Amino acid sequence: MDLKHVPLETIHEQLGAKMVPFAGFLMPVRYSSDLLEHQTVRNAVGIFDVSHMGEFILKGEKALDLIQKVSANDASLLYDGKVQYSYLPNDQGGVVDDLLIYQISKLEYMLVVNASNIEKDWNWIQSQNDFESGLEMINISDGTCLFAVQGPLAAQALQPLTNVLLDSMSYYTFEKTDFAGFPNVIVSATGYTGAGGFEIYVANEQAEAVWNAIMKAGEPYGIQPIGLGARDTLRLEMGYCLYGNDVDDTISPLEAGLGWVTKFTKPFVNSENLQNQKKDGLKRKLVGFELIDRGIPRSHYELCDADGNRIGEVTSGTQSPTLSKGIGMGYVPTEYSKPGSELFVKVRDRLLKAQVVKLPFVKN
Repeated sequence: MDLKHVPLETIHEQLGAKMVPFAGFLMPVRYSSDLLEHQTVRNAVGIFDVSHMGEFILKGEKALDLIQKVSANDASLLYDGKVQYSYLPNDQGGVVDDLLIYQISKLEYMLVVNASNIEKDWNWIQSQNDFESGLEMINISDGTCLFAVQGPLAAQALQPLTNVLLDSMSYYTFEKTDFAGFPNVIVSATGYTGAGGFEIYVANEQAEAVWNAIMKAGEPYGIQPIGLGARDTLRLEMGYCLYGNDVDDTISPLEAGLGWVTKFTKPFVNSENLQNQKKDGLKRKLVGFELIDRGIPRSHYELCDADGNRIGEVTSGTQSPTLSKGIGMGYVPTEYSKPGSELFVKVRDRLLKAQVVKLPFVKN
């Protein structure tokens, strides 16, 4: 399959980025080192180019109706300028994708989906659209760039570029505003790092100028470009799921800990089956664990009991730069899911002791 390219690829190469295939795109995985980039975001401010993400516009009188049908969360609770985290359940008990829903107005919404699932999500949502009129769907993914400016100094770094008071923006809200001299830019107080910050949606033709403006405004705060390597360690320290690792088409969203965005106050795709699963009780759960023994858990390593019997597998794992220990997530039978439960990670032929902990690994 031919790789897609983000518009600022040349800029990333000039900044020394190592470019690797990811989710069908050639993406910057790191510029310096994963550790330095991770610490930059935790302690100051960094900028990620995540323009590989997908964006769909749904507009019209039936837009909310379709969103309510395909999304497990209750989008009727949204208001203009509010963002909601949700997922698209499939009809087999798994998850098509997780996503963000932006209410631009009562008649217009933006859905932000994972890069690897753009075509799949588009086709799925269209397949569920049985409204004959009152709905228009527009895939703006190829024309949209997305920059995530993350870290405790993000608001200060970006403030010179907009009149919106960034420090006053509530978590999971957004403004459509002038930014870096361009009109109608979406500035969103969201993120995937747990370090605070903003996501900036711009048209491709504005992307280079906006990137350069952010880098210049952030200079006094030590802003650095950050790659996907640090993005992964940052999200894992927060216990955030990564689609394809911790949740997918075959995994129950309730087992994945997504019950908090599963609203049975309205019907949605496969809601009846999920409600029955909740009523019957879950057989396994996604848990976070920290290694007590030295070592690094990796995806697909076996999780075992004290006798070495396989009870699950690691879905995401790394060496936490903040905690200086191995951390991971994985599915285990519910009897092993309580914080304090003992697990063992099989690394080659060794069993490394681990303990289930309450997420997030790193508390803000």
